[in-house]
Amino acid sequence: MVCLDSTVGAPVADPYRNDKRTIFGWAMYDWANSAYITIFGAVIGAFFTGTIMETDTYWGLSGESLFAILVGLGSIVLLLAMPVLGAVADYSDSKRRMLRNFAVLGAVSTLVIPFVPDGQVPLFLIIVVISQFGFVAANVFYDGFLPDITTDDTIDMVSSRGFALGYLGGGIYLAIALVLLMFSSEEPTTNSLTESLAARIAIFGSGLWWIGFSTITLARLPPDGRGGEKRSVSDYARIGFRRTMATTKRLREFPQLLLFVVAFIIYNSGVGTVIAVSGPYAEDTLNLSITDIGIAFLIVQLIAVAGAFMFGVISGRTGPKRAIMISLVVWIAIAAAAYFIPEESAVSFWALAAVVGFVLGGVQALSRSLYGTMIPEEASAEFFGFFSVFNKLSGVGPLVFGVVSAATDGRTAILSVGAFFVVGLVLLARVDVDKARASRADWDFTNA
Repeated sequence: MVCLDSTVGAPVADPYRNDKRTIFGWAMYDWANSAYITIFGAVIGAFFTGTIMETDTYWGLSGESLFAILVGLGSIVLLLAMPVLGAVADYSDSKRRMLRNFAVLGAVSTLVIPFVPDGQVPLFLIIVVISQFGFVAANVFYDGFLPDITTDDTIDMVSSRGFALGYLGGGIYLAIALVLLMFSSEEPTTNSLTESLAARIAIFGSGLWWIGFSTITLARLPPDGRGGEKRSVSDYARIGFRRTMATTKRLREFPQLLLFVVAFIIYNSGVGTVIAVSGPYAEDTLNLSITDIGIAFLIVQLIAVAGAFMFGVISGRTGPKRAIMISLVVWIAIAAAAYFIPEESAVSFWALAAVVGFVLGGVQALSRSLYGTMIPEEASAEFFGFFSVFNKLSGVGPLVFGVVSAATDGRTAILSVGAFFVVGLVLLARVDVDKARASRADWDFTNA
């Protein structure tokens, strides 16, 4: 991106592009919100099935099935707002303000979760959905900054750096939370910390971590108002909706980008399902403790740091598409192995977690950066709004898991996750990345 020097009319480089300080500030948001997402996977789901659910079933469903179905339905509902928010951010040039507002919404609602009393299932689920909304909406604007601060030759490594820093930050916070959980006891005794109270403290702390470290990001990102216009909220919503609908229709004219989108929706449904239901699956089906589950997620976080960087290197040698395909083959093996883990075998669960950590960072970071090289730069927030929609459509995975679990059992449900990776792999193999990148020049936003 270039801008014009007002005194001489000559183009000057954007000072925020490939700037180390800006990139570090951007990546720190991954550090900030990863505390929440690790606690969501390691603690919140298991806390729901083991503490908030005071009976084996609620509304005729097990805790495992109910949590998975809620995550799936919530994701599908949330997707409706994401592309409009992205388009509004592009038009009004307010990505930083929107990132701040939704990060605060997500973090504050996370601070409320620990105060929900045992047995209050609907209230707990509502607050969790609000925290998820804040998390997802903020990520629309966070991701939208990526093309603004990088170039095609740096976007892969910067994206991987964000995920790696996120896994490191999430891992450090989870390690702190595990200390609390390890020194807690399932049954209350004199002067002891109960497992339930330790889980509540861990959830509360993740909200503080999120909102605290976000201030570093907000201080270093490019400011708002470098080309946007001030209009009413209704005007922005109308513009955003029209622009989003127009872009949706025109996606059909760009078959390679559309094919990647479909492939991503499908294989990311598998990834999202593993992240969302691992905790409830381990607690409900494998009969593991919250501490055992927390250790598994810590293993994932620590290994994912190296995995994100390693897949960045692999991408540099093979290209991002092939690197993602390698990771999907491993994901298929993970889904199959999860079916055979014996009950109460924490060691087996930890071993599988190590493999998950290796491929998790790679598939997420490279999918985001590959997508970023195929979209028009002048509408990055809008298109990353679509990227968030794709993530929320991936909520179909947890929904399918919940339905299959309710109809059969958790093991059959976890085995069904492998189908998402198989179909996604087949479709991704057919994407022509070069054609998709070349098509960026054909987008026209003069009437947006």
